[in-house]
Amino acid sequence: MIRERVIYRAKLRLALLCLAVAGTAGTADAQDEVAMFGNTPSRNMVSPETGVPESWDPRTGANILWTQPVGSQAYGGPVVANGKVYVGTNNEGVRNPAYEGDKGVLMAFDATTGDFVWQMVHDKLSAGRVNDWPLQGICSTAFVEGDRVYYVSNQAHIVCLDANGLANGNDGPFTGETGTGPTDGDIIWSYDMIAELDVFPHNLATGSPVVIGDILYTVTGNGVDEGHVNIPSPFSPNFIALDKNTGELLWENTVVGEGILHGSWTNPAYGEINGRGQLVVPGGDGVIYSLDPSTGEIIWQFDCNPKDSEWILGGRGTRNNILATPVIYDNKVYIGVGQDPEHGEAPGHFYVIDATGTGDVTDTHKVWSRDGDDFYRTLSSAAIADGILYISSLSGFLHALDLDTGEELWTYDAFAAVWGSAFVVDGKVFLGDEDGDVAILRAGREMELLGEINMGASVYSTPVVRNGVMYILTRNRLWAIQEGAQSDPIR
Repeated sequence: MIRERVIYRAKLRLALLCLAVAGTAGTADAQDEVAMFGNTPSRNMVSPETGVPESWDPRTGANILWTQPVGSQAYGGPVVANGKVYVGTNNEGVRNPAYEGDKGVLMAFDATTGDFVWQMVHDKLSAGRVNDWPLQGICSTAFVEGDRVYYVSNQAHIVCLDANGLANGNDGPFTGETGTGPTDGDIIWSYDMIAELDVFPHNLATGSPVVIGDILYTVTGNGVDEGHVNIPSPFSPNFIALDKNTGELLWENTVVGEGILHGSWTNPAYGEINGRGQLVVPGGDGVIYSLDPSTGEIIWQFDCNPKDSEWILGGRGTRNNILATPVIYDNKVYIGVGQDPEHGEAPGHFYVIDATGTGDVTDTHKVWSRDGDDFYRTLSSAAIADGILYISSLSGFLHALDLDTGEELWTYDAFAAVWGSAFVVDGKVFLGDEDGDVAILRAGREMELLGEINMGASVYSTPVVRNGVMYILTRNRLWAIQEGAQSDPIR
């Protein structure tokens, strides 16, 4: 039986949910102040920006503003705020010879020029691949608000950095930074989830936090052991809330308990449902939970697998994890299920959930779903615009579905695995794949492929756009794309 334990902290001071949240991002100026995975706390992969090119050429530099190498594996970001682009990667693209060997790295670049600004470097955990997989680096996408940068490190630390690095001095009481030069990161505070909460991240801690008002929310990454059989820390929390200013733990929720299937790697979303704030978090048991943001108590829960589904070691069963990030839109939650890509392709499910209920709503609040041969395992989050839902699967299919009914409008086949999400901006849909291609399609009820551009390396993340510039992170390089720009050819 799933156990539930919600612990309250005496100093629970909530400047309650003072951040205004909308279904899509606001103006460019507002976007520069706050940036995150999915553009807004609702995580809808849509932007109101315009002037985004539908073609560019990495070989000639046409419409390329700039490009910069990162590490050899890059999964975190990109995210853009206050004139900087932040990406999570590893240390294979060494920027400072003082840092040698395998490490996790968060890099900051100037958004206009591409100049390297600073980096925060983290050592690997001594336990090795069971908690901190080699060469994977930082996989968390940062949340940036003003002059603060929040993310989860490979060491399972929730880290708050000064957005200016150490170039303007050490601004926080924390003095344990790896380096002290002007191109090093400046830690304001750091919360060690392994030391403080006894969590056991499986393979890697990766959650991308969301901040609402003065509160930071994230998953802890708790998972199974190296043999994929035992749960070393079944009573450690699955979801937590911290004071964004101090890093103090405010509440924790252990609802998943011994129900963990594999690991917990995805991200919370926040939205207001009929005027009430909800924190929607995917559980490591394949259940999605809505929590009260002020206490961590469960509002409702929905099992994202059929009742007869079964988890079998190695992912051979029919029960799936939740690796995608939920999207909140029009009082509903949109979420698909999947498994570690190493487990391969198989039938999956995509659900639309009425988020107005309470308790276990599995049997009562499903609006519609795509199942079995109609939808395969996914790591991707939904993009919703103009009555159309765009959702991709690991198998490489991008589905355009009628938002109200789930009816298939069209399907695009990338002929390669897709890890990131479709991104809708300026009347176009952008989708990257493992072969390194970015497909550009016309947004709408009829499929129109505008082009496919190869970026030279796998595109595992989702593009973002700020101030008319699109930023694409490949496995080993960051690109800035702008209409009319011209950079030197990449040789």
